[in-house]
Amino acid sequence: MVKLTWAQAAAWRLRQHHLDRRAAPGSMLPVASRLCGLHAQVMSSAELTVWARVEKLERGAVQRALWEERTLVKTWAMRGTLHLLPADEQPRWPALLSASAKRRYLRPGPWQKYFGITIEELERLTEAIGEALDGRLMTREELVREVGRRTGSAAFGAKIAESSWGTILKPAAFTGRLCFGPSVGQRVRFTRPDTWLSAKPRAIDPDQAHADIARRFLAGYGPATPRDLSRWSHSGVSIARKWMETLGDEATRVEVDGAPAWMLAVDARKARRLGPLRSVRLLPGFDQYVVGASCHVEHLLPGDLRSRVFRPQGWISPVLLVNGLIRGVWRHEIKRSRVEVIVEPFVKAPAWVRRGAEEEAERLAEFLGGTLVLEWKG
Repeated sequence: MVKLTWAQAAAWRLRQHHLDRRAAPGSMLPVASRLCGLHAQVMSSAELTVWARVEKLERGAVQRALWEERTLVKTWAMRGTLHLLPADEQPRWPALLSASAKRRYLRPGPWQKYFGITIEELERLTEAIGEALDGRLMTREELVREVGRRTGSAAFGAKIAESSWGTILKPAAFTGRLCFGPSVGQRVRFTRPDTWLSAKPRAIDPDQAHADIARRFLAGYGPATPRDLSRWSHSGVSIARKWMETLGDEATRVEVDGAPAWMLAVDARKARRLGPLRSVRLLPGFDQYVVGASCHVEHLLPGDLRSRVFRPQGWISPVLLVNGLIRGVWRHEIKRSRVEVIVEPFVKAPAWVRRGAEEEAERLAEFLGGTLVLEWKG
């Protein structure tokens, strides 16, 4: 059995996330694929997640991919949160999301209590949403009216407007009937993936999709446990374990400082031989590297500092990442022509870490089009 330390595990993930060396210019889509999508609850964070990993990223590249080239798609995905997914991979996610929906969202009690509808009515509403969006871009208000017309009930269509967080729209997203389109001013618009995307979705066998999801998760976030996959996917530990088991000999058990975990067999052999890596990165809020470590982040922190990273209401702090370990938090503000970056290390940062962070801050200021003002606290 392959035995690793958490430092080795972090070094391996660092390499898998292109955080030891940035990926080549123009590789935004392969990087998004490697990460299993970009967390996009805050769009600027999704953009900076790519910036942290891709050399010479052009400002506006993410927006162009979404609304002009249509090679990325914005939708509710893992954990019911907004993600940007490569368009040509969109069909694989409904298999995962439907399992998540059945466990987390499609329970009769909450829908009856908060929205006053049954599961059967929700399914009818979801179908009507998909029909309404076929080949069309619609604001929420337009969708309310069209669903009301199609179902013969204005009150039924109005259910769409009852949740500012889009809860009632998520089942449509989970089943591949809804994604985001370009906004009109401040008004969000929705459409349907199969009539919007440049790469037309094709059906994928659910069992094949489950194995593929487990494979991709272990490739990007291994060594990992079924609990890690469950937290990431919101699919339940028993379901996550079943998905891992579908990989057979392709996955192998490892030990990380004595605790059991799983990796792809080919990756476990490489990770054991991987030498020390030296890397400093300023990762944005909601970065996928940190999201993937939510169950065991204490192994990547110098002390009981979880609350500094995982904050109330689901917010995840920007972090100072050193050799794959979380060694501080940071924030930035744009004030006229200045980009003010404040770094708060958890432990005293050696000179090479400070130099690396300063280089990253300079790179950030250049990307955002301002002059850097850098401050260290502590």
